[in-house]
Amino acid sequence: MPEPATPPDYWNGRYAKRADGMQASEIRELLKLLARTNVTSLAGGIPDPALFPVDEFRTAQDELLSDPESAGAALQYSPTEGFEPLRRWIAARMGSLGVPCDVENIAITSGSQQALDLLGKLFIGPGDKVLTQAPTYLGALQTFNAYEASYDEFGDPLPPAGAGQARVAFAYVVPDFANPTGESLSREAREQLLALTRDLDVPLVEDAAYQALRFDGAPIPSCLALDIEAVSDIERSRVIYCGSFSKILSPGFRIGWICGAKDLVRKVVLAKQGTDLHTPTLNQMVMHRVAERAYDKQISLSIVHYRRRRDAMLAALARHMPSGVTWTEPQGGMFIWLTLPSGMDGGSLLRDALDEGIAFVPGGAFFANGGGANTIRLNFSLPSPAQIEAAVPVLARLVRRGS
Repeated sequence: MPEPATPPDYWNGRYAKRADGMQASEIRELLKLLARTNVTSLAGGIPDPALFPVDEFRTAQDELLSDPESAGAALQYSPTEGFEPLRRWIAARMGSLGVPCDVENIAITSGSQQALDLLGKLFIGPGDKVLTQAPTYLGALQTFNAYEASYDEFGDPLPPAGAGQARVAFAYVVPDFANPTGESLSREAREQLLALTRDLDVPLVEDAAYQALRFDGAPIPSCLALDIEAVSDIERSRVIYCGSFSKILSPGFRIGWICGAKDLVRKVVLAKQGTDLHTPTLNQMVMHRVAERAYDKQISLSIVHYRRRRDAMLAALARHMPSGVTWTEPQGGMFIWLTLPSGMDGGSLLRDALDEGIAFVPGGAFFANGGGANTIRLNFSLPSPAQIEAAVPVLARLVRRGS
């Protein structure tokens, strides 16, 4: 007698409660659509693959795998905290950005997305508050939701930490050319945020994925650098810096890092051991060689390349968008944020735009506590200037029709 078939809804009642917070990313779902249809994507924050230093990656990998000793190391298990020469390179890079630190202040992660997940695992308990910008990075909200976070937004009246109040786990910020708005925090705003975290006695998670992509204006010190100025030593800082090679060298290698106090880094390493043991060794060793040889050159190439596309999108928006539409004018990064006329819905506009072969990301998903229905995020790093020039007038026509 065969066993009875598993009912279709068998799994629904068996997940842990925290799984309720795991929702599909609108961006990832859009990318699936774009892979199989002829659509001009103004959606995902994706580097232009024409910029990838393919020859440098090929050379580095061939060098490593052609030597028996380095090949054996590259294909073997390795320490959870990461390949030490790569960590030393990152520590030196952080030093050049005003963050004196050493190799023990660095842990390698599988992209900065894993860094956010590890920090969520370490700090967020069910119902704990995370302080965020509104809007903020959707991938961070997805990660923190899985640990049952709740949210307060910067600028809201924030309750003091104490009895009867939800515990504040940490504050989270993308200070440079933020995903999704493209905006940056001024030095004064960063110092105010640091003062807030000191008053609340909570860590600040600084997501610096776009920090190197500055097109215009003077660089602003990172929150970690400013905090070290105030407290004199990274070991006394509350700031946890999350960096990434994805936007400059390659997202496919999945190499990011955490920089912070040594006690914090040791705890991150313990959390990572139970997750994936270590980031792929070959990827780390290849990335180290490519970073040594090509990182600064790639930053320069990327700035010139993406500035031209940003300028093309801003010029097209200025020529074609009707009155009542406003947008940010970022000094770097990959994104422009549009606010549509009151009453318009970004999700409805997306459905109409897809019929015309254009995709973007509706803004509502970037708000932890709701709102933003009349906003959208546009990406300028992947589409060519010609694609931007063709797509923006169509989008403007749809806005006029819907307003």
